[in-house]
Amino acid sequence: MNKLLTIALCLAAAGSMSAQKVSVDQAAKLSGKTDQLKQARELIQAAMENPETMNDPKTYYIAGKIEFDAFDNATKTKMINPDDPSANPVTMADELLKGYEYFLKALPLDSVPNEKGQVKPKYSKDIINKIAGHNGDFFTAGASYFNDKMYYPQAYDAFMIFGELPETGKLGKLAGLIDPTQIGTAFFNAGLAAYSGNEVEKAAKAFNKARVAGYPQPEAYIYEIACWQSVAQKDSEREKEAQANIFNIAKAGHEKFGLEQPLFINNMINSMVIDGNVDKALEQLNEVLAQNPDNAALYGLRGYVYDREGKDAESEADYRKAASLPSVDFETLKNASKKIFRIGTTKWNEIEGASAEATAARQNIKANYFESAKSIAEQAKAMKADDRDLQNVIESIDYALETYFPN
Repeated sequence: MNKLLTIALCLAAAGSMSAQKVSVDQAAKLSGKTDQLKQARELIQAAMENPETMNDPKTYYIAGKIEFDAFDNATKTKMINPDDPSANPVTMADELLKGYEYFLKALPLDSVPNEKGQVKPKYSKDIINKIAGHNGDFFTAGASYFNDKMYYPQAYDAFMIFGELPETGKLGKLAGLIDPTQIGTAFFNAGLAAYSGNEVEKAAKAFNKARVAGYPQPEAYIYEIACWQSVAQKDSEREKEAQANIFNIAKAGHEKFGLEQPLFINNMINSMVIDGNVDKALEQLNEVLAQNPDNAALYGLRGYVYDREGKDAESEADYRKAASLPSVDFETLKNASKKIFRIGTTKWNEIEGASAEATAARQNIKANYFESAKSIAEQAKAMKADDRDLQNVIESIDYALETYFPN
């Protein structure tokens, strides 16, 4: 009796396994048939959940093929009628990424050694060919997600898949099908997607990959710096790590773009100052200034470094020099005005008494500090009249002039 029961159980198990394999075969036959897509997915989903077939490479190969075939059918439909609802760009992107995910699961299972220790892949070559043949579609899928505001993880994942395909090594010689100029763009777009989805560290990773891949525009560096600045602001315990990254990115940006993008040298120097390397920052600045003696922003930057070190005389001299140069920018003028007014206020507070010398000293401060600071501030205002911070500076200077020197 027990022997008969054992045989019955074995037959039942074998029947179950056979049934699941039949389901996979049935799903394979339905793949590519638009009107049978729902049934094909249900059959293969059951096979993926069944212990007997969930580790079979064919299961995931067919699952991926079903999604890629659905994508291909929608693509054909879209070519005939772009407005056909069955060719929705986001739905197509979903099919493409699901298919890719299934194919990735199939590949390692397809390389498991058999009972003789031999590796004989059955599906890998076709999987790689299918992925390679659809490489540009991943970029398009990323754009579809992004346009639909599905930034993270959807758009990010699609762009990253496209960008990382050549480096995975899975495509072999077929990696040459991918336009190398688009790789950096894909990573850059992935960074924008992650940043828009409030995933700043993922964004930083993508922007880093973009610049390493040769993305030609400075925004890849600029946005990566912005990501690490965000990390530092949100987590004070990671500020040192963030500043180290900012310095390295800014240094790379400065080496590539030079002073055409002053943001890079500004962040380099600021990172050194924050890290306590003021002497190194000044050494770096002096070298660059020696090669660019008429660059107002560099004098303003050195004035900032001297200010942080408490060297008011040197800071004042640099800010005045910067304000006198034709190339001076708005921020440098505003900072120069602030610094000169602040020094003048300190000097004013140090004067005592009503002697002739004290009166002369006050008049000197009025002309050389308060009025000079206001003149510089007005120069900045001509560039950007609606800056509230500058308006506050001008109001403070006017208050000092009206209070200390009433008519």
